[in-house]
Amino acid sequence: MPSPTITGATTMAELQRALPGARRSLFARYHIGGCQSCGFEDDETLAAVCERNEAPPVAEVLAYLQESAAHDRSIQIDPAELKTKLDAGADLKLLDLRSREEFDAVKIADSQLLTTELQQQAFGTWESDTQVVIIDHSGDRALDAAAFFIGHSLPETRALTGGIDAYARDADHSLRRYRIELD
Repeated sequence: MPSPTITGATTMAELQRALPGARRSLFARYHIGGCQSCGFEDDETLAAVCERNEAPPVAEVLAYLQESAAHDRSIQIDPAELKTKLDAGADLKLLDLRSREEFDAVKIADSQLLTTELQQQAFGTWESDTQVVIIDHSGDRALDAAAFFIGHSLPETRALTGGIDAYARDADHSLRRYRIELD
C-alpha cells in the first residue's frame, strides 16, 4: 500500500489520520508533540509545527515520517490476514489491550486480556518465535505495544491494523462494533 502524500501544508490532524504513528515518531526524533511545551493543535500545519520547534527541515521530517510509517506497516497484520490465520488454526497469542469492560463486551475468540501478570509471563517464558497479535479498539495503541513486545525479545509480534473495530467491520461480522465516547 503506497504511503499517503503529505506536505508541509498538511494539518497535524490529517497527518495523524494518514500516519497513526506520526506523533510517536515526531516525539522520538524531534521532541515534538509529546508534552505541553512541544504540543500542537490539530489545525496547525506540519511546517508551522516544525518552525516553532527548533525548525527541523520539513523535507527531513517528511522523509523520517515516511520511513517510520513503513516500519509501522511492517509490524501490522490486517484483519483479513488475521482471520485467515485463525480459520487455518494458526498458533497465535492474541493479546487485547482494551479495558475489561470492552473485552467482556466483544472479543476475538481465544484472545486474552493483557494484564501485567500476562505480560510478565510473555516476557519471561514465551519462546522468541511465539506469534503474538496485539489488539486494541482502533489500531493506534497496538502499534506502541507491538514495538514494546518486539523490543522484549518477541520479534514475531504484530499489531492488528484498525483494531477490533476494523476486524469486526472487515473480517468477522459476528462481532459487534461499538464507539468509544470521551467526555
